[in-house]
Amino acid sequence: MLRFKSLGSGSAGNATLVQAGDGAHRVHLLVDCGLGQREADRRLGAAGLLAGDLDALFITHEHGDHIGCARQLALRERIPVWMSAGTWAALGQPDFDGLLRIATDDVPIDLGPLQLRPFTVPHDAREPLQLVCTDGDARLGLVTDLGHVSSHVLQQLEGCRTLLLECNHDEALLAASSYPPFLKRRVGGAWGHLANSAAAELARALHAQAPLRQVLAAHLSEQNNRPELAQAALAAALGCSEGDIAVADAAAGSDWLAA
Repeated sequence: MLRFKSLGSGSAGNATLVQAGDGAHRVHLLVDCGLGQREADRRLGAAGLLAGDLDALFITHEHGDHIGCARQLALRERIPVWMSAGTWAALGQPDFDGLLRIATDDVPIDLGPLQLRPFTVPHDAREPLQLVCTDGDARLGLVTDLGHVSSHVLQQLEGCRTLLLECNHDEALLAASSYPPFLKRRVGGAWGHLANSAAAELARALHAQAPLRQVLAAHLSEQNNRPELAQAALAAALGCSEGDIAVADAAAGSDWLAA
């Protein structure tokens, strides 16, 4: 069984739990840890886990809302940490005391009942990677922090029936926001973040290949988006009701969802 839960998604901090397997063969992966240690422990506890239950961390890129306390947590609990060589370099090549594992585009990572396939995305980071997770049956795509959907991104996500998908901003709200012009260009540019419309186009393209069962809208900007706008865009793309689209909250994350 493959399931996942956002522990929080937004500019204040991102973290997603992925669980696969059963009983003694159950594996827990934390994707990003953009939180302080105390808050990470609290949110893991609310999800029914201790930090020591984690089998691996995967860091998508070096931005603070994704790296957070990852190194401290890994060292404290002796958890292997996967990230790209570029991400490690952008962080200043910190010492992980033998726990660092280097992830590479399109090279699978075997965690027993959970397999990961990292893939590169266009984002203003050194070597950002997002993930497809599978237990051999279900396929879950985790894709946030990208400025546009490249052909490589679309190819990697083929066959995923469930997505955690960035819906960062509504283009009109971003244009009218108090953000300075350089930041509007960065967020809305080809190496920034996905607008609702771009996320909807990705969902529509994947849905045409193999029907999507579930989409969790994530990484919504608190200033430049609204949950109902993201839901409306995705629902129109998928031909479902807006209530069928779940949204990850910045502080509360999401419920556990089956992939």
